Amino acid sequence: MKLTQKQRLFADEYIKSGNAAQAYIRAGYRVKTESSAKAASSRLLTNVNLKRYIDARMAEIESHKIADAKEVLQYLTRVLRGEETEEIPDSVDGGTIKRPPLIKDRTAAAREIMKRYPLDDPMVAAQLKKLQAEADTAIWKRDELTGKNDTGDKTVLIDDIGGIDDGNDKA
Repeated sequence: MKLTQKQRLFADEYIKSGNAAQAYIRAGYRVKTESSAKAASSRLLTNVNLKRYIDARMAEIESHKIADAKEVLQYLTRVLRGEETEEIPDSVDGGTIKRPPLIKDRTAAAREIMKRYPLDDPMVAAQLKKLQAEADTAIWKRDELTGKNDTGDKTVLIDDIGGIDDGNDKA
């Protein structure tokens, strides 16, 4: 792709602004009127090498905007380890509080990582099961403390060992 310095500058300015006439002027081309800049920039945009350069630069820019698999796995690992923080509103002073991920979020991150690196190791399966149980317990405790578990149904356990004969003895 043989392009002059002005053509490269025009292409870069055009990518930034999307305005061909302004990019033409900023690239240093001399024009008397804006309409002549529009006409000249339109002709310049038909240049095959310039089009290829613009397409290549746009593809490069887009590829940097999209997370690749490695970046996603690094993020999931940071969540799993509790290194990522989330800002939540503070109801006391109206600000925000940074908190590490919840256990259920860490468990979800572990599962996502394990989908990519499956192991048939029973120890890993047991650890994941333990993490899930801890997450479920933490959610239950939270709901119990906030009153969300209060359904009105209460179960009372009665110790019936060695007490009154209820007639259910098999002997």
